[in-house]
Amino acid sequence: MTTAVAKFNYDLALAGPVGSLDGYIQAVGSIPVLSKEDEQALARRLRDNEDLDAARDLVMSHLRFVIHIAKGYTGYGLPLNDLIQEGNVGLMKAVKRFDPDYDVRLVSFAVHWIRAEIHEFVLKNWRIVKVATTKAQRKLFFNLRRKKKTLSWLTDAETKAVAKDLGVHATEVTEMEKRLHSRDAIFDPTPDADDDHNFTPAAYLPSPDADPAILVETADWNDDASTRMTAALDVLDERSRRILEERWLTENKMTLHELAAEYGVSAERVRQLEANAIKKLRTAMAV
Repeated sequence: MTTAVAKFNYDLALAGPVGSLDGYIQAVGSIPVLSKEDEQALARRLRDNEDLDAARDLVMSHLRFVIHIAKGYTGYGLPLNDLIQEGNVGLMKAVKRFDPDYDVRLVSFAVHWIRAEIHEFVLKNWRIVKVATTKAQRKLFFNLRRKKKTLSWLTDAETKAVAKDLGVHATEVTEMEKRLHSRDAIFDPTPDADDDHNFTPAAYLPSPDADPAILVETADWNDDASTRMTAALDVLDERSRRILEERWLTENKMTLHELAAEYGVSAERVRQLEANAIKKLRTAMAV
C-alpha cells in the first residue's frame, strides 16, 4: 500500500490545485465514482494479484465519502484537514481488507474503518487527558452530545433514557456528561501571567514549609544552634579552633597537609587535633 499512497498523492496533484483544503476538496470532487462492476473488478485485481494500481483507484474514487464523514466531526474543535487525513488512513485499511465476494459496496464496508480512525484521532486530541478509555465510555463520548437536546445538564429521566438507549449504566452517562462539560486546566502558571490573575491549580497548593509554627520553630532552633556553636568554639584552644574552622567552616577548606606544613607537624597529628576538637565541640554543645 505504500506505493499506492505515493501514487495517490501524485494523482491528486494532477487532478487540480491542492495547496489548500478547498483545493483538495475540489480535486477530490472531480474524481469519478466507480460503478459496482468496476469496483468489483478492481477489488479482485487487488486481492488476487496485489495490484497496487487497483488499490489506488479504489482509494481515490472514495475520497469524497471520507470528506463527507469527516465533516460530521468538526464540532469537536479539531481541524477538518486532520480529520480527513485520519479518515483516509481508515479508507486505505478498508481497501486492503475488502473482499468483493461478499457482494457489498466498498463504501458500506469502509464506513466502519473511516469512523474508527477518526474516532481514535478525536479521542487522542480532543483533550490533554483522554476522556474515554473503555468501550462504554467511547460509545458515550460520540453519542451523548447527539442525544442531548440542549446544552443544559440532563435531568434524571433524560439520563436514564440515554443510558437505556445506549445500553450503559446511568452513572456512566452522568460521569461522561461531567467530562464533556469540563475543560483542560494548565497546572503551572504561564511565565508571562500576571500574579494578580494567576488562577492555575499550582497557585493554590500549600507550600510544605509555609506553616508559621514550623517556620518559627526552625528559626529558633537555628538561632539556638548558632549561639551554642559560638560558645562551644570559645572552649577550644586557638590552634584547635583554627584547624576546625579551616577544615569545616570556610568555603575554601585547607587540607590536612597544608595545615601540617603551617604548624610544622605531621598530617596525622593535625587529624588527631581535629578529631579531639570535634569531640570537645559536641560535648560543649550537648550541655
